[in-house]
Amino acid sequence: MTAVSMTVNGKVRKAQVEPRLLLVHFLREQLHLTGTHIGCDTSQCGACTVLIDGRSVKSCTVLTVQADGSSITTIEGLATNGQLHPMQEGFWEEHGLQCGFCTPGMIMSAVDLLADNPRPTEREIREGITGNFCRCTGYQHIVNAIQHAASRMK
Repeated sequence: MTAVSMTVNGKVRKAQVEPRLLLVHFLREQLHLTGTHIGCDTSQCGACTVLIDGRSVKSCTVLTVQADGSSITTIEGLATNGQLHPMQEGFWEEHGLQCGFCTPGMIMSAVDLLADNPRPTEREIREGITGNFCRCTGYQHIVNAIQHAASRMK
């Protein structure tokens, strides 16, 4: 077992973990943050995307011990004082989800995209979310949701 300490959604979390434990499993099984989804176990779908030190990362590709000392934000950590994050609001307002399985990872990737590029074009949005698969929506409403959030976050 290895000791780890990280800040998750603003709260310091310490644990003893197996060195091979994936971050996605730590978040879901030990911290009970089940908004981070496991979709493919091969890093293809992006459903497990979280922010590590402000950058979007597929948590199925990171060992928990690698995140030691980091600041992690999951979908549960985006809302502030009961108010949805503008990206969450955008997905709500623009119907950017259908079944909702990909939505947490899509939102986390989009938050990172807007941190780097606050006014992306449609093409830049589509390129920015290429690591996240949606099997339901056809993506147009997702693009609209990200544009909505960008306009609110100016």
